Amino acid sequence: MKSLDRRLALPLLVLLVAAATLLSLAWGQMAIPFHYVIASLSQGIGLPFFHGVRVPADEAAVLWQIRLPRTLVGLMVGAGLGISGAVLQGIFANPLADPGIIGISSGASVGAIFAIAAGITGFSLYALPFCALLGALLAVGCTVLLAMRHGRVPVLTLLLAGVVVGMFLAAVTAAVLTVLDASKVQAYFFWTIGSLDYRRWEHVFLAVPPMAVGIGIMLLLARQLNVLAMGEMEARAVGMAVQRYRLLFLLLASLTTATGVCVSGNIGFVGLVVPHMLRLLLGPDHRLLLPASLLAGAAFLVLCDALGRIVLPGMEIRVGIMTAFIGAPYFLYLLRREARRLD
Repeated sequence: MKSLDRRLALPLLVLLVAAATLLSLAWGQMAIPFHYVIASLSQGIGLPFFHGVRVPADEAAVLWQIRLPRTLVGLMVGAGLGISGAVLQGIFANPLADPGIIGISSGASVGAIFAIAAGITGFSLYALPFCALLGALLAVGCTVLLAMRHGRVPVLTLLLAGVVVGMFLAAVTAAVLTVLDASKVQAYFFWTIGSLDYRRWEHVFLAVPPMAVGIGIMLLLARQLNVLAMGEMEARAVGMAVQRYRLLFLLLASLTTATGVCVSGNIGFVGLVVPHMLRLLLGPDHRLLLPASLLAGAAFLVLCDALGRIVLPGMEIRVGIMTAFIGAPYFLYLLRREARRLD
């Protein structure tokens, strides 16, 4: 893309996020007119617009108690997965890397299944998300410890360790599922698909602090990620503490992704498809790529969720299914494209 196009990329993506948010708030089993959505939001946050528009109480309740927290969670999860995918692709110098490659999703699944098996999910809304977050972070810690050699974490060893940890944790999850009753298996199944339904303001408040910390620091370190992505020898030549920054980026990406997984379940392809597509369009400069992946990931996930609510009348397709329907064909295209390049 031309430099002018790159300058316009972020403003256009901001507009896309705004449009996706508006559609997500308006679409659903109860359609809310766009002017009601804008009027209710303006009145709710004290902006001097649309004060003459009276929004029906039922539609205002649906908007503020159901749609808005659901949409905010979707924006945060999509943003976190998008920027984490871009960071991991930069660290591994692999455009097909995604947040699940270092065991985050498998660890979150183990944490969730143990919370369901122990029966603690009924005591607190935070029980399952907290256990999923803890499982994801422990899985990443195991992956890093297995890969570490004399204080260094080679990229190839880290990838192999992630595969081993993921396979082991998948076996643990399967073993626990075999001894659970049908209701608990169903509860786990619905969580693992990935969904934004029944998200409440408590989920928003749970996700905001770790998301804000992880995303904020990754954006601030975009220049260092550019140096790290050039290769280990080049980064060392300019005086960078390669292992320290690599582990820091892994920690930040893991924290952000694990937080997203804990409040929404496993949602695939966002961290793979979005940053890879933007890398092709905007180039490898992470100072632009990271905020672009953040915005595009948020818009993509919220749009998928909104489409899942209206594509089949009377029923809802979960957002994890929608992202797979869209992301899987693109992933197959990437594989064929890479195979043709190597021939």
